[in-house]
Amino acid sequence: MKQSLGKIFISQQKYVIDLLKKFNMLECKLVTPPMIANNKLQQNDGAAKINSKHFRSLVGSLIYLTNSRLDILFSVSIISIFIENPNKLHFATIKRILRYLQGTKNHGLLYKKQDENRLIVYTDSDWAGSYNDRKSTFGYVFCLGTNTIS
Repeated sequence: MKQSLGKIFISQQKYVIDLLKKFNMLECKLVTPPMIANNKLQQNDGAAKINSKHFRSLVGSLIYLTNSRLDILFSVSIISIFIENPNKLHFATIKRILRYLQGTKNHGLLYKKQDENRLIVYTDSDWAGSYNDRKSTFGYVFCLGTNTIS
């Protein structure tokens, strides 16, 4: 966290570096974006199963990181669906998120003091978008002025 007059910057850069070290991804190649567009992951896609304990640990670490990294929130929420029964394709997706983090370690949230604060809300939804159970997805972002608050 860095502060200056009227500003505060919240970053988890050290946490990202420690996470990349823990999962042997510190020297990985960079990618962008964190998830391939329209990548429809499925529960039973025929790929080989992997160690779910290792996968759960990684997903939990990424969920914690979403407190200051809203750019990975959607990708992490999608991959967390497969936490109980992950396979190699799910693990490849989570490794892509780590590769994205390698290139964006210094990203975070900047909050600035403002004279006029307007509440701005963005929403999006996906009706029955899950191939596994046909559940819908809904997301939102609340901003006070230019500061993201939820």
